[in-house]
Amino acid sequence: MLHGNGEVKQGYDWDYLIQSERVHRCVYTDARIFQEEMIRIFGGTWVYLAHESEIPNPNDFKTSNLGHRPIIILRDRQDKIRALFNRCTHRGATVCRETRGCAKTFTCPYHGWTYSNTGKLTGVPWAKGYAADFHRPEFNLGQIPWVESYRGFIFGTLNCEAPDLIAYLGRAKDLLDQWIDRFPNAQITVQSSAHKMIYQGNWKFTYDNAADGYHVAFSHRSLLAVANRLESEKDMQYFSHNPDEGPMYVQYLGHGHMFIDQRPSYEKRDGAFWQQQRPQPGREAYEAKIREKWGDQAPHWLDLSIGSQMNLSIFPNLLIVGNQIEVIEPLAVDRTQLTIYATTIAGVPDEVNVLRMRTQEDFPSFGIPDDMINFAECHRGLSIPEIEWVAMNRGFGISDRHHLDEDGVITGPVTDELAIRGYYQEWKRLMKADFKLTAQAVEHD
Repeated sequence: MLHGNGEVKQGYDWDYLIQSERVHRCVYTDARIFQEEMIRIFGGTWVYLAHESEIPNPNDFKTSNLGHRPIIILRDRQDKIRALFNRCTHRGATVCRETRGCAKTFTCPYHGWTYSNTGKLTGVPWAKGYAADFHRPEFNLGQIPWVESYRGFIFGTLNCEAPDLIAYLGRAKDLLDQWIDRFPNAQITVQSSAHKMIYQGNWKFTYDNAADGYHVAFSHRSLLAVANRLESEKDMQYFSHNPDEGPMYVQYLGHGHMFIDQRPSYEKRDGAFWQQQRPQPGREAYEAKIREKWGDQAPHWLDLSIGSQMNLSIFPNLLIVGNQIEVIEPLAVDRTQLTIYATTIAGVPDEVNVLRMRTQEDFPSFGIPDDMINFAECHRGLSIPEIEWVAMNRGFGISDRHHLDEDGVITGPVTDELAIRGYYQEWKRLMKADFKLTAQAVEHD
């Protein structure tokens, strides 16, 4: 099926594998497709790299990956943000093996070649062993040539034909603005990446799930039971009460981006978000301090200490969930890491940030493990070759169920799979596209 009449230039008939309301199982299980994704999806479009608060000062750096390409995200000596390829141009060893730090230069531990943090080769041991024309640009570190930041979120791409970052974000930009502008002076700081979880399954299971309002009442029963024991309506209970007819909605935003809005389930008044949260141990004392200090303003501050009730997915690897930045990191076709970064904000009482940090322990500890078990079991189920198709047909073909606005945004009930169907069309476009990826740096200062 894949190697007979289905073959096209890249070896697969993508139109056959990605259909209107279903995708073929091999999209999740085929190792060659995974390797092609790492090149074309994670090279051909804008990929989230880091938050500026993780490298706040000149010479600060953080190591990460662009697909399977090891990279160093940094501020150079002149405070310019760069993303260098973490690969010595001599024999290929990584030149930086620390997770983060501060460095003006990087020296390869294998043979001692040294590079400035602009990427320029500055020294080699016993240089007389090389010809006079040795110091050519090709021996400088490679860089991701297009790196841009939007309100602290750093993205990079290898595709010179990709739209500029603002155009790529599209309607997701407005929603990211809403998430940031909840806070008094919009200064967000990444404080922790303590939650790192690995599951035995494909990376797209995480992205699928990020816009899936259908699973909540079933996958997270134990978490919802905590609220039930309190005999009161608490966070996420609204997913249990016929959400098809409720005010929440899901959207496909274009360019692979997706959004679930839980905010319509909350009253429009200060304190409504806080009142509906599940309790966390030890928060009572901080709530009491805020109420004592701030009086009538306390409900406003308490609302900022809990999640935004926005689930914004920026294709292919960035999830904004609650108050957290979540990053999908593909490791292999059947192995994925999800890193959850906790954030704090400036300009609020200290107690608010303490509560924010405590609240950000909640769902990663008690909800995401539910999802990861499902992802692993989905991958296990898809090992059955005789059952080929993965259905994504909820809401498909039902007239008047979805709304298409003038910007091309599609909106429907929160349980529909319209956003998943939408992003797979973008996935297919990138896998089919004929574009050139550029690994060489634009400049080396």
